[in-house]
Amino acid sequence: MAIEEKRVGQIKNHAVVLKNRQDLAVDGVISVESFDDQEVIIETEEGLLIVRGENLHVNQLNIDAGKLNVNGTISTLEYLGSSSHKSGFFGRFFR
Repeated sequence: MAIEEKRVGQIKNHAVVLKNRQDLAVDGVISVESFDDQEVIIETEEGLLIVRGENLHVNQLNIDAGKLNVNGTISTLEYLGSSSHKSGFFGRFFR
């Protein structure tokens, strides 16, 4: 609830910047659902973002600022869902 209340009245700000398939910066991060060295699942203002690759490392995470940095060899960026559904990762599967 606190996250939803905090976002009321704010303009959505979501950006993804990938440099040389090695450095990924994401703005508009709500939460990180899971991560390991091959996959990072991120809930963003625009839906779930799945990052896949090799040797992935979450170098910086600031939920208050909505920022995340990931380094490694990034092979795939995939969005699931839409920004209109904000029920969390598992809520998307158990509707």
